[in-house]
Amino acid sequence: MDAYQALASLIYPDVHDTIADLERRYPARVLPEGAMVTRFAPSPTGFLHTGSLFASLISKRLAKQSGGVFFVRLEDTDTKREISGTGEQVLRELSAFGVEPDEDFVKGGAYGPYAQSERKPLYDAVIKHLVERGKAYPCFCTHDDLDRMREKQEALKVNPGYWGEYAVCRNIPPAEAIRKIKAGEPYVMRFKSPGTHDGKVVVTDLIRGTLELTENDQDLVIMKSDGLPTYHFAHLVDDHFMRTTHVTRGEEWLPSLPIHVQLFEAMNWPRLQYAHLPVIMKLEDGKRRKLSKRKDPEAAVSFFLEAGYPKDGFLEYLMTIANTNFEGWRIVNPTADKYDFKLTYDHMTLDGALFDLEKVNSISKEILGAMTAEEITVEALAWAKKYRPEIASAIESDPTYFQAIMSIERGGEKPRKDYVKYSDIWPIVDFMYEPAYAAALAAPLPWNESISKDVIRKVLETYATDPFLTLGEEDWFLRLKEAAAACGFAPSAKEYKKNKEAFLGHIGDFAELIRIAVSGRKNTPNFYRILTILGEAKVKERIARTIALL
Repeated sequence: MDAYQALASLIYPDVHDTIADLERRYPARVLPEGAMVTRFAPSPTGFLHTGSLFASLISKRLAKQSGGVFFVRLEDTDTKREISGTGEQVLRELSAFGVEPDEDFVKGGAYGPYAQSERKPLYDAVIKHLVERGKAYPCFCTHDDLDRMREKQEALKVNPGYWGEYAVCRNIPPAEAIRKIKAGEPYVMRFKSPGTHDGKVVVTDLIRGTLELTENDQDLVIMKSDGLPTYHFAHLVDDHFMRTTHVTRGEEWLPSLPIHVQLFEAMNWPRLQYAHLPVIMKLEDGKRRKLSKRKDPEAAVSFFLEAGYPKDGFLEYLMTIANTNFEGWRIVNPTADKYDFKLTYDHMTLDGALFDLEKVNSISKEILGAMTAEEITVEALAWAKKYRPEIASAIESDPTYFQAIMSIERGGEKPRKDYVKYSDIWPIVDFMYEPAYAAALAAPLPWNESISKDVIRKVLETYATDPFLTLGEEDWFLRLKEAAAACGFAPSAKEYKKNKEAFLGHIGDFAELIRIAVSGRKNTPNFYRILTILGEAKVKERIARTIALL
């Protein structure tokens, strides 16, 4: 056994798997030619960012349309930053938007485990292999040693970091390293970089094309003192043995690309194909900035879930910023499934996509407007059960009644588009339910101040004698005009303007008084439909309660 093998065996005495063993255990996936294996690798440190959903959607669509696999791997090796339960939360939020992985750290799969904290045997085997070949080594430098080194580099105005002559442990003979380890000195494992800060590496980014980047010259820590790997090294091992082919991620990872290329070359493994997406931007005071977790509620996908945005509307919007030719395709294919569109890297913009909440709202309004009453009832109830149980309880008390409300001005060439999201529905229709109506009566009603209470009472009493709700809408309106005329109101606003002294108001003023009595507000969806859904008995009862207040 040579010195490097002795060192490797001392550090990893219980590791017996060779790289060949792991290659056999995790063989190439059996997939169609050209199939992509893509992934999303979140850390359990907080909410799912809108940009992460965007990247995950792209990764899944590219995998699915090529006959490949999309999986989610949990990168949970930073135990200090971990927030319990957030990994599972990320999966739930992905699922809520239909971005379901084929394999993940809950359902498992043939290439697991899918949580990095459970993959230590693989990392140990690969580092042992690198140590045996003199490509990785134990570093015994303390924090104080590293601080002194950094101060020296600053004084000399040289590149900071653990490289070249400053990588003081890289040239320790294996026998000396063995002695230190046996003496109990703590250490981390570092990768022995073959690069220089003057060297260049040529890489191809699937969005940005051919790039010439500065080589990595740092002897990076690949295994921490707690035995867990660092991000860069785990990426090497996991993506190779999970047989990832394409990594789509944010452009903030572009500076890491030379490190990843170098690690793959050190293992003589084929490079992955990378695509670095521009950061999603927001316009503020005329200037573009990154969509911020701290400043922007829409940076978290939970914002859209809790507000009740239809998932299809939000996903449609993300498709518009994923490929520049999607909107043109949608114009030609207005009713096609959005996933009939084929995403490609060459139509991804190099500029940061500008997040446009107004456009999200516009698309969502169209989506909700196109739903049937039954569909919107089902979806609104599902949303309310999760986020507004009191609304869910009201809907479930009489689903047919709620569906009738949702049918108002729905369908036809120009359906009513009141709602951007499910949370918009209740404030518009809650007066149809007793608690909201009672609350409206308890507050001052918004009467027309130019009309006396005596006239209001007369109007309400006149209408309550016969609401004529058995008539069709056109005939109902004709009868409403007759009732208005009998109470001294003009049949139209135009006629009222001609001779205001002759009338108490016009037909709109007359109808508004009835609307306020029945709903507690001046504006409602189609008033005739509101009255017919409430029914004659309920209309008369509400008018009577209003008269009593007068």
